[in-house]
Amino acid sequence: MNADLRVQGLKDSSETMDKAKEIVNMALAQKRSLLEPEAKALINSVGIPIPSSGAARDEDEAVNIAESISYPVVLKVISPQVIHKTDFGGVKIGARNKDEVKRDFSDIIENIRRKVPDAEVIGILVEKMAFQSTEVIIGGIRDLQFGPAIMFGLGGIFTEILKDISFRLAPITKEEALGMMEELKGYPLIEGYRGSKPLDRESLSDTMVKVSKLMEEIKDIQEVDLNPVFLYPEGLTVVDARIILKV
Repeated sequence: MNADLRVQGLKDSSETMDKAKEIVNMALAQKRSLLEPEAKALINSVGIPIPSSGAARDEDEAVNIAESISYPVVLKVISPQVIHKTDFGGVKIGARNKDEVKRDFSDIIENIRRKVPDAEVIGILVEKMAFQSTEVIIGGIRDLQFGPAIMFGLGGIFTEILKDISFRLAPITKEEALGMMEELKGYPLIEGYRGSKPLDRESLSDTMVKVSKLMEEIKDIQEVDLNPVFLYPEGLTVVDARIILKV
């Protein structure tokens, strides 16, 4: 598998949809969906913020990436066979120096070899650890009957237990994105509750519209799952991204 894992230093980008289509076409040529670094490179190419990161194939490369983006960092396995990384010990959080990076790198490799012995490990993603904040989920799904639709919800128990989510058919406008937020029972957490600062609805609605545009313009995308997205009083960042293609 010749996936391009070079995603170090990615930030907000002014690149066009052409870059996103290029990433998708490369994966389709290999008859597979996107790996996490590719999914993040794709959303970043249309201006959706992600933490700085890079893909390492050995411990020394992992340390070099960690020191270039600054500690603390998160390490995650990159493997097409390991979708739910945490379930198999494929994620380590909060490494603060080179010794911890090497330890976490080794632990992840050992965990995957033991728990998913047939998995192909492409590398380890080393990512700047994002500041914890209110978690939201942004998704896209392509329905056979209705076409692409956008989903939005608050993270944690709001999604898992309360099923506090809203849907719209794509394409959506910023006004429709704001309407999706306001439908949620947990909307006061975004608006500002009991003295807490209001969160950045402008950045959030902009990101939702960009996901909608991706679903509209790239017909080979079957599903987008940005979960979690950390939403701040100013800005947001996508901590985890999964993009499933029609293959």
